[in-house]
Amino acid sequence: MTLRHSIFSVLVFLLLSSASFAQIAIGDDIPDLDYGMPHKYIIGGIVVTGVQYLDNSVLVSLTGLRVGDNIEIPGDKIHSAIQKLWEQGLFDDVKIMVDGVQGNQVFLNIILKERPRMSKFSFSGIRKGEADDLRDKIKLVSGDVVTENLLVRSKNIIKKHYIGKGYFESDVKIIQVPDTSRANYVILKFDIKKNGKVRIANINITGNDQISVTALKSSMKKTKEKGAYKIMTLAQESFFGLFEHVLTGKLKKYPDFVVNTFDENFRFRVFKSSKFIQEDYAEDKLNLVKKFNDNGYRDAQLLKDSVYKSGPGLINIDLKVTEGHKYYYRNIAFVGNTKYTAEELALILGIRKGDIFRQDQLDAALQFNPNGVDISSLFVDDGYLTCQIEPVEVNVENDSIDLEIRIREGRQMTINQVIVKGNTRTNDHVIIRELYSVPGHLFSRSDIIRTRTSLAQMKYFDPEKIDIQTPNVNAADGTVDVLYGVEETSSDQLELSGGWGYGRLIGTLGVSFNNFSARNFFKKNAWQPVPSGDGQKLSLRMQSYGKGYLSFSTSFTEPWLGGKRPQQFSVSAYVSQYSYSSTTSSSYNIAGLSFVFSRRLNWPDNYFNLSHTISFQRYKLKNYTSLGTTISGNGNYQNYSYSIALGRYSTDATIYARSGSEVSISLELTPPYSLIAKQKYSTMSNEDKYRLVEYHQWKIMGTFYKQLVGDLVLMARTKQGFLGKYNKDLEVTPFNRYFMGGDGMSGYSAIDGRQLIGFRGYSNESMTPDAYTNSPTGGIIFSKQTLELRYPLSLNPNSTIYGLAFVEAGNEWLKFKNYNPFDLKRSAGVGVRVFLPMFGLLGLDWGYGFDNIPGMPSANKGQFHFSINSSID
Repeated sequence: MTLRHSIFSVLVFLLLSSASFAQIAIGDDIPDLDYGMPHKYIIGGIVVTGVQYLDNSVLVSLTGLRVGDNIEIPGDKIHSAIQKLWEQGLFDDVKIMVDGVQGNQVFLNIILKERPRMSKFSFSGIRKGEADDLRDKIKLVSGDVVTENLLVRSKNIIKKHYIGKGYFESDVKIIQVPDTSRANYVILKFDIKKNGKVRIANINITGNDQISVTALKSSMKKTKEKGAYKIMTLAQESFFGLFEHVLTGKLKKYPDFVVNTFDENFRFRVFKSSKFIQEDYAEDKLNLVKKFNDNGYRDAQLLKDSVYKSGPGLINIDLKVTEGHKYYYRNIAFVGNTKYTAEELALILGIRKGDIFRQDQLDAALQFNPNGVDISSLFVDDGYLTCQIEPVEVNVENDSIDLEIRIREGRQMTINQVIVKGNTRTNDHVIIRELYSVPGHLFSRSDIIRTRTSLAQMKYFDPEKIDIQTPNVNAADGTVDVLYGVEETSSDQLELSGGWGYGRLIGTLGVSFNNFSARNFFKKNAWQPVPSGDGQKLSLRMQSYGKGYLSFSTSFTEPWLGGKRPQQFSVSAYVSQYSYSSTTSSSYNIAGLSFVFSRRLNWPDNYFNLSHTISFQRYKLKNYTSLGTTISGNGNYQNYSYSIALGRYSTDATIYARSGSEVSISLELTPPYSLIAKQKYSTMSNEDKYRLVEYHQWKIMGTFYKQLVGDLVLMARTKQGFLGKYNKDLEVTPFNRYFMGGDGMSGYSAIDGRQLIGFRGYSNESMTPDAYTNSPTGGIIFSKQTLELRYPLSLNPNSTIYGLAFVEAGNEWLKFKNYNPFDLKRSAGVGVRVFLPMFGLLGLDWGYGFDNIPGMPSANKGQFHFSINSSID
């Protein structure tokens, strides 16, 4: 047999015995060997050739061949060595050559061809943000060997990522492009076509008996059928139609299917689509079972589910469930409690014998109830931080459950240290004075929650990133450390705005430094760009439309007067000058000064605030006729007033609040000059009776926030105001009147002190009863109600954005006898709010006013409104 025939025989043998195409061969200068019969040799030496980036000794070790081993050629050891090298996935070709034979010794040469390595990779067909997400998932690194496994794994990860996003028909192609700058390196290009998300055509649920399919589908909050869009539209129409009928007193009985549609679908369909998202689907399968559990069916199970294509871009979902029995509570006992009696705990638990078993109700009653007190918080608020509460079903008989709630109270924990981290600009003492967790006091969850609210309301920190931890809990000595992590955000604001007044545009330029430091004012190195960190507020503001009008105001606020108690002191001053040249020259000068002192109360709770204000205003008028006909508009007028306000502010955030409320009631008084000097007033001219401005003003305001589902929030607001007089023989003062309508930004407010009430869907100040006249007097009573649905588009503290839909109802009246709380003008619309730290809260709304304004045919219907810092609210 010739040498060539021997080599051919070996190749045929290896091809038949292995899936690889590796070769064993001998060199041309090797003596003839008879490969028809295997020969035994001793390995005299092994060399590796063809590799550049791998260690030769490691490769030899992987083969299992060693110098001095006995070997047959051909034989199993050679075959096994080739297989082991192929299994590494690192090579395009594997050969084992016989380099020489000396007696009974054979010398082997392992010849390898390395697979290329990846120098870099890129994506096409997707956005940059998506590409960044994929980079984090496939975790490729420059220098990785481009194996088949690497390519398949990367492709599968990408497809799985897009399946999870609802793109079931995505296509991924991987192109290898040689890197001309590096030998044996390639560039991987991932060409991705998402091909659109699939939508859910039908959700089919079987096996349910007592709970309806509609209720079960509603429990799947993010996985909805395509046809649900019609239901959503119907629900929205029923909501706004219902509100309109309530306002007009024409409320009629809505069909049951409309009411049920709203109740079961509207709460969950807002901003939701029928696109299939794998993660949402997995969550909603749990929600489906939870729906059964919440209605007493604790044995309910999802037996089987399947997702399959039903058409182009459409899928169906089949869900098979089993309800099981409906269970009820029978006997409930408490074990291990010493701090509170069983009767006290049962009252908090709120579950009675015979109630339907509901796991969510039980969990909320035991701990972390978002809507009230739970048993866990009862203990934790009294220092029992390590308290453990475990509900145990001690007996299940037929449809009845006996429950034993086992309590291990542990030891009362005292706060050892309170640590604040992350404040880079705000000084420590500014934060520490807002903390309700104090070293030496018992640990309290309520104090933790109150502190978080207080930190959020400061506006210096990102409310979404306030992190509260208890890093050190020492059960041995009964102490705990509390850590508050904060992240600073910009709080200073620049105002650039325009309002319409006197037939022209009035521009406003203002700046507010909301974390100012007056004590560092004269320190040169503190100006970066202004002294900051002490929580004080300094505001400067200027308005003008040219040389005819100029207004300047400034204010300073110290939130902790004296540094020991939460008592705020503010001082503000402003001057305005207006002149107009015509056939009759007119001018208006006003100067004002006010002092405000307020303090936080501890009763009824520490969300209450009581404030006192003393203010002075001096008006100097000449031929000024924009205040109605009560006065001639010539001479000097003075206003000295005192006001007191009681408020409660408990919102969880300042920009996008999800819960809490803002409620206040205020009374502003001037001295009753006409009653004190009644005889003197009887001899005065009609003009002089109004030189000393007198009135009493009452205001009630309330705003309430309710988180409906996810980040969807319902906001309800009411505002009421009444401007009264002391003397029945005098008219209500022409100053400080109410003007309703529009964006609340009219330039008149700064010129003559009128109070603007924004109302969307109507033009500026058009809702005043005599707005169509040349000299409207303004109202003395106003009422306004608002409902808004809000949903955030971005909660980034540097650019918070949320959309809203609103309905409003309100009106104002010239005289108290004309007041009718049911005579309201109505509007509805949509809007968006953008919070930028430098500019504050900017708003754009479109509103439609449903009611005509006498004498002003274009004042209602479709109106766009721009607002700054909630001026329209």
